[in-house]
Amino acid sequence: MKRSSYEGLQSKVRRLKTPVVETWKNQYPDRDYVITIDIPEFTCICPKTGLPDFATITIRYIPGLLCVELKSLKYYTIFYRNVGIFNENVINKILDDLVKACKPRWMEIVGEFNARGGIKTTVKAEYKRE
Repeated sequence: MKRSSYEGLQSKVRRLKTPVVETWKNQYPDRDYVITIDIPEFTCICPKTGLPDFATITIRYIPGLLCVELKSLKYYTIFYRNVGIFNENVINKILDDLVKACKPRWMEIVGEFNARGGIKTTVKAEYKRE
């Protein structure tokens, strides 16, 4: 089997340079409320086969002082269309980047990846401010 050109990325995924996710000021920082964002057409590339992986990404978070700006989030997610990355790594990378951008009280990212070869994968990563 031919070695994929994406395989080397996995060990460097935490340092992967991604587009900036912009934020806006939360007008209700004194209140806990949950924001849910669904991204039903997420794609990235399987680092083993070079074929596309399709997923629905759900982002849930309790904002602190900042909220995620949706247009920049769209451009951020589109970036992954050409990135060879394991499902587990992409969900954790998205969590890291969004926590860094908006510093939420709590955040959860769930990726439901479409079945390939008869196997469906769901990955969930969570952050909770201490």
